[in-house]
Amino acid sequence: MFIILVIIILITSTDAYAVIKKYISEDGTIVYTNMPLKPQGKSYTSFKKPKAIKTSFNLQRQNSIDVEAYQNIAEQKAIQYNLDPKLIKAVIRAESNWNPNALSPKGAMGLMQLIPSTAVLMGVKNPYDPLENIDGGVRYLKYLLERFDGNLTLALAAYNAGPSLVEKKNSVPSIPETVEYVSRVMSYYKGETPYKMYASIQKEIKREITRIKRVVLEDGTILFTNAQIY
Repeated sequence: MFIILVIIILITSTDAYAVIKKYISEDGTIVYTNMPLKPQGKSYTSFKKPKAIKTSFNLQRQNSIDVEAYQNIAEQKAIQYNLDPKLIKAVIRAESNWNPNALSPKGAMGLMQLIPSTAVLMGVKNPYDPLENIDGGVRYLKYLLERFDGNLTLALAAYNAGPSLVEKKNSVPSIPETVEYVSRVMSYYKGETPYKMYASIQKEIKREITRIKRVVLEDGTILFTNAQIY
């Protein structure tokens, strides 16, 4: 399946870059563009982002820590949203090491380290409540997996670095923290050594960069794509 990133350059306006939509054709081709697509013989659907739910935070922290109870919640929520419990446990281990009161320097909170904007998006009122936090984190990871067409590596990178950056590069961003994070989660999930996973991700980054080529069409459209253009 080819993934094509389409960027239309308009000399007279910079507003063209403001809205980029994702279209998926019947044959599985993915196109990112700021222009409406109406190709003959193919139907396209735009990707819809979850609507943020207005909420006010209740930042009451946990008085005690019960890792076994949190693991049970992780298993239940993973099954509820049709994800692998081992994956959710791997993410929580990498994010907070099962500390419900964890707070990162960037403001990420709780077991699955939800930043305020993500908590709002997922309707989480108390990010320090294990049940709310895991439920919101699992739903957000599910959303990212759907957004990146089931690509776990890209979904995890987006969980750490944000989906916009990952979508823009169409690969794991070459940010040491993000590469290390994806490597760590995958190593916990698959049981492989972190070094092996790190090296594998680094190779994938380099390979993806070499695949992308710049093509200019007759009408001035510029394509950045890994597909063969005839």
